[in-house]
Amino acid sequence: MLLQKDLTLEEQIRRVHGEMAMPILGFAVPQGAIGSAGFVPADVARGIPALQITDASLGVANPANVRPGDGGTPLPSGLSSAASWNPEVAYDGGKMIGQEAWSKGFNVMLAGGVNLARDPRNGRNFEYFGEDPLLAGTMAGENIKGIQSQHVLSTIKHFAMNDQETARMGMSAVIDDRAMSESDLLAFQIAIERGQPGAVMCGYNRVNGTHACDNAELLQRVLKDRWGYRGFVMSDWGSVHGVEAAMHGVDIEMGTQLDKWLFGDVFFDRPLLAKAEQDPAYQARLAEMSQRILRSMFDVGLFEHPPVKTPIDYAASKAVAQRAAEEGMVLLRNENSVLPLNSSIKKILVVGGNADKGVLSGGGSSQVVEPEGVGLAIHTGGEGQFSTLREMVWHRSSPLKALKAELPDATITFNDGRHPGEAAALAKNADLVIVFATQWMMESYDTYDLELPDGQNGLIDAVASANGKTIVVLETGGAVSMPWLSKTAAVMQAWYPGAGGGEAIARTLTGKVNPSGRLPITFPADLKQLPRPEVPGFGGAENARIDVDYNIEGADVGYKWFARKKTNPLFPFGYGLSYTQFKYDDLKVEQMAPLVVSFTVTNTGKLTGKDVPQLYLTGMPGRAQHRLLGWSKIELQPGETRSVTLKVDTRLLADFDAKAQGWTVARGPYALGLGHSATELVAQQHVALQKQSFSDVAVSH
Repeated sequence: MLLQKDLTLEEQIRRVHGEMAMPILGFAVPQGAIGSAGFVPADVARGIPALQITDASLGVANPANVRPGDGGTPLPSGLSSAASWNPEVAYDGGKMIGQEAWSKGFNVMLAGGVNLARDPRNGRNFEYFGEDPLLAGTMAGENIKGIQSQHVLSTIKHFAMNDQETARMGMSAVIDDRAMSESDLLAFQIAIERGQPGAVMCGYNRVNGTHACDNAELLQRVLKDRWGYRGFVMSDWGSVHGVEAAMHGVDIEMGTQLDKWLFGDVFFDRPLLAKAEQDPAYQARLAEMSQRILRSMFDVGLFEHPPVKTPIDYAASKAVAQRAAEEGMVLLRNENSVLPLNSSIKKILVVGGNADKGVLSGGGSSQVVEPEGVGLAIHTGGEGQFSTLREMVWHRSSPLKALKAELPDATITFNDGRHPGEAAALAKNADLVIVFATQWMMESYDTYDLELPDGQNGLIDAVASANGKTIVVLETGGAVSMPWLSKTAAVMQAWYPGAGGGEAIARTLTGKVNPSGRLPITFPADLKQLPRPEVPGFGGAENARIDVDYNIEGADVGYKWFARKKTNPLFPFGYGLSYTQFKYDDLKVEQMAPLVVSFTVTNTGKLTGKDVPQLYLTGMPGRAQHRLLGWSKIELQPGETRSVTLKVDTRLLADFDAKAQGWTVARGPYALGLGHSATELVAQQHVALQKQSFSDVAVSH
């Protein structure tokens, strides 16, 4: 690259480290920075634009209100988008937040979270895309592609095995090469292939004893050599521990004030320059680091399409967020078809969840506040790096207000739910009760268990005992326990539904939207069903050096673990009800290499609806094995039949050979299952495959 060849060592050094651009811990915002997550200044003489870097994957964040009053449109949580099982939803959401970022002057977004939900208590699960590598990788890849379509460079994060927040600065994910390659790494690989992110962000955690941002095995041998990744590796803020990280694959050190504060130095500044001046290997590596960064900047269009501060159509952005929320609503229970609500319901009691104020969101670096401000904010207290961000935020989209607009002829009253006895007494006189239950989750800590906090299980039990027509709407960061389930009439999982969440909930409850979401995670019936019933390291320091044995489940994350242990979850991966019904027929194998399968789907009900038929591998030569192979989301009119064809990624039929560093499909019989979820398979097919070995670069997509 001509530009790179012309840069001096000092000019290259300035490209490979960047400051934090938010006023926390007493740090000043660097001159020239808009104010957000990070900043690398422009090189005016060379014509290199500044990197104006913003959090996060759910919208344009404004940490510590560094840009006074400058809000953005919050998308629904990553789990909500994953629950849509619709790649277009992920792409459109990415495009929207990318456009807002560009219009605010940013050209880099710290988006693309794809860490697998190995533990339902992980505080950042809500940001990510679930427990399956194919689903998560597909959705994250489309999200990244959408962002970068707006000439805003996106990361993918956090590479790799950053699957819990407890002891996140010191925990070591212990896992063998094969299991990691078939699970977490496969999710990253698929997302990178689909989205082509300009940067990969390494995490705080350690992997097999070595910090992720100092891990040559991951960053160099897997990411760059085996996968052929051409972009650059960006450190998480404060995750570089020495200048040697440059030789191990990190290309840019970010959040340098944190490193100065934590470790006493900015490693990729003077220390790296001194190494480059003395050692040809370091000099060559510095040139590669700078070139990788410049390559991604050119590739995404940061030179040709610099961001220009322009007015934003927030109403149009909110419509994108609302459509995403509507597709992510998962109907978990609907006894006697109590939903959708109809005009015969005259007296409705709405209880709890601050439903009069808005809808809950998740906390941490992904927190987005709307231009109009918050609907409600409650500071929770606490200590540590993120203590000032420990604030529960409700977006301003009120489900109560939206329900009143959708049901103008009904009398709808609200009770805050603080006193279960009071709510139960009011419930006796209502035709129907809707309880909004919330579970707030945040970056930097995990939940202790899966119980709804603040006595909400008792509230739901009391209300449902008083009125059998009780509907529960869950605004949660993931799976929760439901000891009251059998007493309720209906349960809808709304996740954190974003800017238009209240309207999305009301439209789904009243049938203007036929729910089509399917679970991207398994809801366990009990913590004892998990590979680790207790969160490893719980109660310790965030830099505690603990080992977490992921070899217990290995590649069998989520529904695969439940299948292996032959245990029944509360709700399985892929599960979700509709206001209509669907039937599958004619499952056929159309082609062998790559494997192509076809079938038909018929809407046998009375309403138009969207369905998500799912194809699974259920057996391989010599063993049972459960893996999602593909899916399609389709909309059908009543009585309509449509043919669906799925092409299977050959890696999903293969085992990773750690010795050969490639994939092998064993010769023999394979069992396929087509169904409505990971556990409800209604059609089977068998196919005999020939042995096949291939490397990552030869994968058939």
